[in-house]
Amino acid sequence: MTPAQILQAARQRGQTIATAESCTGGMVAVALTDVAGSSDVFDRGFVTYSNDAKVAMLGIRPESLAAHGAVSEEIAREMAEGALDHSLATLAVSITGIAGPGGSEFKPEGRVCFGLARKGRATETGTVEFGAIGRDKVRHAARDHALSLLAGALAL
Repeated sequence: MTPAQILQAARQRGQTIATAESCTGGMVAVALTDVAGSSDVFDRGFVTYSNDAKVAMLGIRPESLAAHGAVSEEIAREMAEGALDHSLATLAVSITGIAGPGGSEFKPEGRVCFGLARKGRATETGTVEFGAIGRDKVRHAARDHALSLLAGALAL
């Protein structure tokens, strides 16, 4: 689905969308809000690049960050749920990852964790290993994957 189709599906299902983005820096929100008329479906986007922003804007628990690190499915879950809790949205997607360059043995470049939260449903999380394909490509691939998660949630 294109961003326009995602917005139309949300409109038809009475859903509103929020995003919580770290490594993509708002790219999912931009893709959705580039579509004219998106304001009736897209509620808001949180760009929480720093850990402090994740805590302050999304209510991420500092102990979760200490235990799992920012790039983890646990934090992706809390980010997606925090986006729902701090917005008027009924559907939220989150992204946290290592776009590069860099990374470590335990958290390599190209690892991106995603969360999908919906009112009244269990939050889903997942990790994609995009590999060391370069910062720009990782960010674009993560944006596209997040859009596909929204599309899948709205296709049900």
